[in-house]
Amino acid sequence: MRIALLAAATVTTLALTACGTTSSPSSSPTSATPVVPTTSTAKQAVAVLASASGSLVSGSVTLTPMGKGLHLTGEVGGLPANGTHAFHIHEKGDCSAADASSAGPHFNPFNAAHGKAGSGAHHAGDMNNLTANADGVAKVDAHIEGVTLGGAAVNDVAGRALIVHAAPDDYASQPAGNAGARVACGIIKVTQ
Repeated sequence: MRIALLAAATVTTLALTACGTTSSPSSSPTSATPVVPTTSTAKQAVAVLASASGSLVSGSVTLTPMGKGLHLTGEVGGLPANGTHAFHIHEKGDCSAADASSAGPHFNPFNAAHGKAGSGAHHAGDMNNLTANADGVAKVDAHIEGVTLGGAAVNDVAGRALIVHAAPDDYASQPAGNAGARVACGIIKVTQ
């Protein structure tokens, strides 16, 4: 009887071992590259920028899904003539503080260092500077990759704040590029 039980246990062990799986090197996840959702559920959003920090800056920016990110178009006025200004998406959709500090830091769901979009490590909310013309108007025509609009993914910008700063982003200083005061703030609101 003992030999029969031992044989049955051995057969069971061999059967369970045969059913087990092992990971091949090509199927193991890469911890350095986060999985970033690229599908937006909304078709469009608008951020109406209102002045902050005692400025006269205001404007409107439309965000539309395109490629692996969003395309931003619009206009910002009330800027100093021929000035260059940092332009970022911030963490919180709250423009209630007079200096727009209520919008929190740059949108950074992957804990990256601050930098220039499209040139190595950068926050998901980092974008290139805006440049105003002689009339103090900056035309917005920008593309930002790695973010979505709607759907509540970790990289979704719906409901967050869009901020224009007083100074240009130097793309290097941590954590915000030495961009200066927040001179306009608008909440990204889905419209379609």
